[in-house]
Amino acid sequence: MPDTDALKPELLRYQIGITLIPGIGCVLAKQLIAYVGSVEGVFHESRKNLSKIPAIGEIRAKEIVNQNILARADAEVEFIMKNRLSACFFTDPDYPFRLKDCPDAPLMLFGKGKLELNRGKFIGVVGTRKASDAGKEYCTHMITDLAAMCPDLTIVSGLAYGIDITAHKTALENGLPTIAIPGHGLDRIYPSRHRDTAVRMLENGGILTEFLSQTVPEGPNFVQRNRIIAGMSDATVVVESKKEGGSLITAMLASSYNRDVFAFPGRPTDENFAGCNRLIKSNRAALIENATDLIRNMNWDVEQRAPATNIQTSLFAELSEEESILLNCLRAQPDGIHVNELAIQTGKPYSTVSSILLNLEFKGMVKPLPGGMYRIIK
Repeated sequence: MPDTDALKPELLRYQIGITLIPGIGCVLAKQLIAYVGSVEGVFHESRKNLSKIPAIGEIRAKEIVNQNILARADAEVEFIMKNRLSACFFTDPDYPFRLKDCPDAPLMLFGKGKLELNRGKFIGVVGTRKASDAGKEYCTHMITDLAAMCPDLTIVSGLAYGIDITAHKTALENGLPTIAIPGHGLDRIYPSRHRDTAVRMLENGGILTEFLSQTVPEGPNFVQRNRIIAGMSDATVVVESKKEGGSLITAMLASSYNRDVFAFPGRPTDENFAGCNRLIKSNRAALIENATDLIRNMNWDVEQRAPATNIQTSLFAELSEEESILLNCLRAQPDGIHVNELAIQTGKPYSTVSSILLNLEFKGMVKPLPGGMYRIIK
């Protein structure tokens, strides 16, 4: 995925801008770009000509020429460049080829970490947030065995409680890249309890989202992000799911993209596996009990290796001037300092300080404490 230095801000503003036009989703936006000839051309075209394009009309044409859209895009470009994020447009060669095959694939993806989105095999692992011990055990054993047999595998999940975080942690412990698809922008981590895991993922995978900064983690966003998990993966595994839930949505999306779907079975009376059983019963998912079943169904060649053990990584990064200023303030208060006090000492808005602190967390240099406190990591 293109890193910050490879980005072209003047083009990026238009790529982000088209995602901000009200009433124009991913499918229509791609048609609009094809009709005009380029994403820049969409914003340089006259309102009169735009209104004549099929499915655009006068109202949408007015929104396209609205300069407030590009102003918001410019602000996002500044956020991306300042925080050294990655960004990828659907026409870029680094855009995930599996996801590009999906008709509703996002126009833009924003990332943080070492994201190799087209290397090796990809498995989406999903399940209930309130996972049972059995579900966590199934997930752990499957990914541990997959790591031994398929070292070129990447685990994709949603960083949520339960099965998601179990999948991410197990992948890291076994040396597999793992990518989180959150339902918000890269100016925060949700849930905050999973910050440490998210930071560890940056050295072997990372975080990928279609959402701009300042996007809050609301319910519809998590439903929307499920199509990325399904679309990026060669197959989706539902480890544990109740009768209804986001995992089943992801499974149905994967099936609609003609991807393989697998599910672990449970006892008929076990509510936590009712969704898995229903997928299997309706032939929407193949029954698996372990990694070997999955590999056999996918017809993958395998190789044996010893599972990795607790890989420790160190994060090294150059600091911006703003990051250095914050770190100096934190060094003066080794026991911790409140984010509001940092904003006062640096004379910067709370939102700016929070964004810088999050970036420093990603670099492994600061640690959040309860009550909005932060301290430097020695």
